[in-house]
Amino acid sequence: MATMPDILIMGGGAIGLAIALELRLRGANVTVVTRDAVEAASQSAAGMLAPQAEKLPPGPLLELCLQSRSLYPAWTQKLEAMTGLPTGYWSCGILAPVYETESAAKDAIASTTPDSPHPTPDSPLPTPAHWLDRPTIHQHQPGLSQSVIGGWWYPQDAQVDNRALTNALWAAVHDAGVEIRAGVTVQKVLHQQSQVIGVQAGEETLQAGHYVLAAGAWSQELLPIPVHPRKGQMLSVRVPTGAIALPLQTVLFGSEIYIVPRQDGRIVIGATSEDVGFVPHNTPAGIQSLLSRAIRLYPALEQFPIQELWWGFRPTTPDELPILGTSPYANLTLATGHHRNGILLIPVTAQLIADRILHQKNDPLLNAFHWSRFKGLP
Repeated sequence: MATMPDILIMGGGAIGLAIALELRLRGANVTVVTRDAVEAASQSAAGMLAPQAEKLPPGPLLELCLQSRSLYPAWTQKLEAMTGLPTGYWSCGILAPVYETESAAKDAIASTTPDSPHPTPDSPLPTPAHWLDRPTIHQHQPGLSQSVIGGWWYPQDAQVDNRALTNALWAAVHDAGVEIRAGVTVQKVLHQQSQVIGVQAGEETLQAGHYVLAAGAWSQELLPIPVHPRKGQMLSVRVPTGAIALPLQTVLFGSEIYIVPRQDGRIVIGATSEDVGFVPHNTPAGIQSLLSRAIRLYPALEQFPIQELWWGFRPTTPDELPILGTSPYANLTLATGHHRNGILLIPVTAQLIADRILHQKNDPLLNAFHWSRFKGLP
């Protein structure tokens, strides 16, 4: 008879895998159940670590994201040392160009000077952000559209190759002794009063001492929490053969578009944001909108060969904040609803969730992401 694990994690995306790894490295016996890891949002993301370029307002989410960004260098270094696999972490900074027609640009020019904080003088971010005027930004990144009149430079924002990172996490949890139950669909969480007593998976009931729901956009199928899918279409192009060097050395975060160069010559372009449920596939309209915005920002892209098209589903809550920590059940912890910041929030989510489960340590920062804020929703 199989030994019941200490902890069962529902969800095999990057969040679930990172939590599993952290728990296992602290001595817990962990099982991960996943229906289809390819469906996970972590496979479809761009890998930006961009709390500043995203212009998150001051508050708990920004604090959580900045904390996680600070963990990334050491965390990915540890993961690479454990597995011998790359994660694609690159502290390339992020450049947010603005066009002459954007009122935000005019406001920025009128109210700021070079090297001033952002987003506002009375609530500056605790890390550097610099305004670059027109000559400076075009010198900083050649090839930008002539319509770009300036932009914000965020030197501490970064990127990771989300697919490489997920592959490294899979290898790490396997090597660490986490049991992976792939191709298993959980249909129901079974509970008695305030305790989860198991999860129904086909004809099988899986049991553990503690449970973690990290099922991303599919979380609402298992618990009545308001997490719904927000579809994102993406594509990649490749630097033409024969190029002497990468034409882009930083992420470009433009108006409804981002362009993420990988060090292997791949350039990721994203992403649409569509409230269409779980409707799959790329569409001509979605891809056309991405290409037109990307080429407007960086015109040379119109000659780059297209490499791949894909889509994914962000797990989104009504307030676009994650749901982290305690649940209505004493032995079930929530780690879902990360929306656009799933990849960024991996290290801090794993750390905080492991602290809570193994040491009953509830970081005060988790209070802002408690499930009970949605109690009044129908």
